[in-house]
Amino acid sequence: MSRLLHISASPRGAESISLGIAETFTEEYLAAHPGAEVDRFDLWDGTLPEFGPAAVAAKMAVIGGAEPTGDQVEPWAAAVRAFERFDRYDRYLFSVPMWNAGVPYKLKQLIDVLSQPGLVFDLSVETGYRPLLTGKRATVIYTSSVWGPGVGPGFGNDFQSTYFGDWLRWAGITDVQEIRHHPTLTGDHAHARKLADDRARRLARTF
Repeated sequence: MSRLLHISASPRGAESISLGIAETFTEEYLAAHPGAEVDRFDLWDGTLPEFGPAAVAAKMAVIGGAEPTGDQVEPWAAAVRAFERFDRYDRYLFSVPMWNAGVPYKLKQLIDVLSQPGLVFDLSVETGYRPLLTGKRATVIYTSSVWGPGVGPGFGNDFQSTYFGDWLRWAGITDVQEIRHHPTLTGDHAHARKLADDRARRLARTF
């Protein structure tokens, strides 16, 4: 039976559009997949480790073929534990609001913690990066309230989906579906939400 992990990048709780759409998705997913397991990782719950100087030194040691030593050991072990928590699942649901044209910094922190040599990627001087997170599926909910397709440059840019989609592919997750909610400042928010919820239900049934 498949295991689904919902990773929530929004701190807004009940006020979060991305989280609300994710709840629509998971409810339909569980209805369509009896016995399936769904867990949630709130990136704001305090369990995501930091990735500071000692962790960076550990990463560079591993890339160079050495073992982390001294004050590098525990930060490296924390990153490995975070990866193992993530890797237990074969399906992922990401709810990603747009922050300043990009992704919330907690999602970037997750990416920086997970993206380790021998775990998410291998690196060759001849061929470059080789992704290791293959055979997994993802659905990503992208939301924004100012930027939207077709608006002028004064309303921002989409570095949200371009960045996160690129990371998924780089890591080896290429089976990716998107749910979008971009009503803009003058759009019909209720209609946009209905369209997003409807798509979430359709995708969840066969995910």
